[in-house]
Amino acid sequence: MTTIGPKETILFYGDSITDCGRDRGNVESLGSGYPGLIGVALACKMPSQGLRFINTGVSGDRIYDLEKRMEADLVAHAPSIVTFLIGINDTWRRFDSNIVSPAGDFQAAYKRILRAITNGRTMPAPRIVLMEPFVLPVPEDRRQWRADLDPRIHAVRELAVEFGADLIPLDGLFAAAATRAPAAYWLPDGVHPSAAGHALIADAWMANVRIASANP
Repeated sequence: MTTIGPKETILFYGDSITDCGRDRGNVESLGSGYPGLIGVALACKMPSQGLRFINTGVSGDRIYDLEKRMEADLVAHAPSIVTFLIGINDTWRRFDSNIVSPAGDFQAAYKRILRAITNGRTMPAPRIVLMEPFVLPVPEDRRQWRADLDPRIHAVRELAVEFGADLIPLDGLFAAAATRAPAAYWLPDGVHPSAAGHALIADAWMANVRIASANP
């Protein structure tokens, strides 16, 4: 569980699911997805405590893109908490562009990023939240993606253990949600969340945090 106190800088790092229409000219624009929902929830729970929220998600990114832009879009902001959501495009490119990203390479690149931001040399080590990539069978051909995506999900879980990060098991949470309402209700194309899907992510994130008192 991640403890959030006053004057935290909370950064969301990932692909289009994180990006979600943010204003690229304003790094504090959170977009219309889960980062914005989290920002509003914490602003309500922790008013006047100097929280700062940053969204540097970029649509279409794979893990290698996050690694390339790490200095400008992560390290430069010196966040105290970083949330990662990445991996679905590493799978998607295999099926729409025949660009293969081996799971071992995916995990190695992810590990390089985590090692770089936790070794204390580039920035004060942040607390890390890793969220699993996810997919639902909408349309049905998304079922083929599981063989490629599942090893990435396992890689994220292993990295959470190795780096002492909090893990939010979104793949399982969306699978469970799809037993309560059709899969398309949550992920209309099997990947990108609806408003309800983003709320599910935000709720899972908020359930993983503890609010510290401003005056202990």
